[in-house]
Amino acid sequence: MDTMKWEENVRRVVPYVAGEQPNRPKMIKLNTNECPYPPAPGVRKLAENLNCDALRLYPDSNTTPLVNALAEYYHVKPEQVFVGVGSDDVISMAFMTFFNSEKPILFPDVTYSFYDVWAELYRIPYKTCALKEDWHIDPVDYRQPNGGVIFPNPNAPTGLFEELDVVEEILEANRDVVVIVDEAYIDFGGVSVLPLLEKYDNLLVVQTFSKSRAMAGLRIGFCIGSEKMIRYLNDVKYSFNSYTMNYPAQVLGVEAVRDDAYFKETTGKIIKTRERVKKELTELGFTFPDSRANFIFAKHKTIPGDQIFRALRERDIYVRHWNKPRISEYLRITIGTDEEMDELIGFLREYIPTGNA
Repeated sequence: MDTMKWEENVRRVVPYVAGEQPNRPKMIKLNTNECPYPPAPGVRKLAENLNCDALRLYPDSNTTPLVNALAEYYHVKPEQVFVGVGSDDVISMAFMTFFNSEKPILFPDVTYSFYDVWAELYRIPYKTCALKEDWHIDPVDYRQPNGGVIFPNPNAPTGLFEELDVVEEILEANRDVVVIVDEAYIDFGGVSVLPLLEKYDNLLVVQTFSKSRAMAGLRIGFCIGSEKMIRYLNDVKYSFNSYTMNYPAQVLGVEAVRDDAYFKETTGKIIKTRERVKKELTELGFTFPDSRANFIFAKHKTIPGDQIFRALRERDIYVRHWNKPRISEYLRITIGTDEEMDELIGFLREYIPTGNA
C-alpha cells in the first residue's frame, strides 16, 4: 500500500523567506526594517493598564474603534477602511478577492518577494515587469492586458519612490482591473496616492503599523479604497475568519493613531539619520538608489555584497542580502538609531581597505 498517496493532493509552494530574527545580546538588527524607536507613549501606558478581563471575550470582528480612528486620521469614511493582521494579511486577502482573472497580474521583477508567493499559493497567473536600469518602474510595461497590478511605493528593496504622475499613468491604463499600491514605507519621505481615490474606484492603498508606527509585534495593517471594494474585502474576510484582529491590537492601534506628534517626531528622526548615513556610505565607496524608505539598498564598488554581509554578521550586525539576479551585490540596510548606525559605519571604516572607499 502506498502510504504517501495523500501527498498528491497537497498544495505545494515555495514559501516566503522572512528576514532572520536573531536574539543575541548587544546585536545590531538592521535586516527587517523595524522601527528602532518604541511605540507612542500612549501605547505603552495603555498596555500597562490593559483590561485583561476583556481577553475572555471575542474581539470586535468589525475592528470598529480602529477603523474609525483611521478613517478620521486619513479623512475618509469608515466604510472605506479595511483592517487586517499586518499588511501581509491585507494584501493576501486582496489577492484572493480581486485577482481572479485568467490574465496574469503584473508587478515589478525586483520588489517585495511575497507577491509571487501569494500568486503561486492562490494559483493566480502573474508576470513580472523589469525595472529600468535606474531601478524605477516603467509605466509603459503596465499597458499590456492583465488581471490586476500591484507594486510598492516606495519600492522594496530599492527604496525608490514613484511620483504621483507615474502612478496615475498606470491607473489610467488599468481602469478595468484593481491596482494595489503598497505604501508600507510611505511615511519616510513619499507622498501617498490616497488623493487619487476620488478619481479611481479601482485603486486600493495599503499601509502598515509595522514600520513608522513601531508596532511590528502587534501585526496591524490596513487598506483604504472605495466603499464597494471594502465590502468585497470584508465578504472574503468573514468567509475566512471573522475574528482576525485581537483585542490588544485593536485598542493599542487606536492609541498609536492618536499620537500624531510622536509619529512625526519618530519618522523625522529616521529620515534625518538616513540622509546622514547616505553621505557616509558614499564616502566609503557604496552606491545606492536615493531611498525614500527607512532603509538603504547599497552595493560597494569593489567588495562583493555577500562578503560584506558575512563580515557584518560575524560582528553581530545584521543586514539583508539576497542571492538573486540583479540584486546579489546589494545589501538592504535598515535605518536604526544614530548609535546603531555609528556602529555600522565604524565597522565598515575598519573593514574596507584604504583605497577601496
